Amino acid sequence: MKPALYAAAGIEHYWRLELEPAPRLYLGHLERGTYTDRLVQVGERTALTEPFPLDLDPAALRR
Repeated sequence: MKPALYAAAGIEHYWRLELEPAPRLYLGHLERGTYTDRLVQVGERTALTEPFPLDLDPAALRR
């Protein structure tokens, strides 16, 4: 429900972190009123430039 509400409000980026069963990060970017997700899994890096520079592996987010 949250992604739809955020999209309706025009929030350009929506990220979701899931830790189980393994860390993964969903990077949503608003396109034509809905989010297009990019999945970043353990061993991959984000290498983002928008909305700000960020480069991390989701495995680093788990303690």
